[in-house]
Amino acid sequence: MFIPIRDDQPTIRTPHVTIALILLNTVIFLISQTLGAKGYASILTQYGYIPELFLDFGAHYIAPSWIYGTPITSMFLHGGWMHLIGNMLFLWIFGNNIEDYFGPIRFLLFYLVSGLAAIALYTVFNPDSTVPLVGASGAIAGVMGAYFVLHPRARITVLIIYFLIMVREFPAKVVLGIWFGFQVLMSLFGGSGGGGVAFLAHVGGFILGWALLKLLIRIKGGRGSTPSGGQRVYRIHW
Repeated sequence: MFIPIRDDQPTIRTPHVTIALILLNTVIFLISQTLGAKGYASILTQYGYIPELFLDFGAHYIAPSWIYGTPITSMFLHGGWMHLIGNMLFLWIFGNNIEDYFGPIRFLLFYLVSGLAAIALYTVFNPDSTVPLVGASGAIAGVMGAYFVLHPRARITVLIIYFLIMVREFPAKVVLGIWFGFQVLMSLFGGSGGGGVAFLAHVGGFILGWALLKLLIRIKGGRGSTPSGGQRVYRIHW
């Protein structure tokens, strides 16, 4: 296992939206756990994103109105404790810096658009899937793609569990590059939803985040500065 646990990139602004997203995801999960196994499964089925039902457009059944909101609601549901904890850990490590860059409103929009891009790519290759897609990982992947552009040389502390337990530091571009490469490989050879993980959704979110930040830097300008050990950091006036 290769688990990022913190970074060394400081922030200027308090990441209110990042904290709110973590709390909201956690509260929704805790509430869902009080419904029992059947109630919990029902919530995932009703408010998770199911490509086949979403694309049916009422051809074989009358779709309830809320089904067209499931691309959003699915981002706030999780399939278990480890799913939640892993996603919220990644959101905290990488999200606070991206919120610091965008500001709260733009960051929230970026987060949601990344999640929608993740769902869109997953749907292209799995239009007939009847398995609910849930989790914030597609949106968080977009945040990670943005981090790859903005802070490639930030030092990421990683917990490595492989026979022995080790803690090591690597540049962000190495950590995120390994993570993204694994998602691509699993999408190609393990199936886009192998092991219950929607790897293609992660790929879609990451690519959107990376491409959008590249585009913004090109359009808005902004010179890279090196305040932290030679690290490239973009500052853009919004």
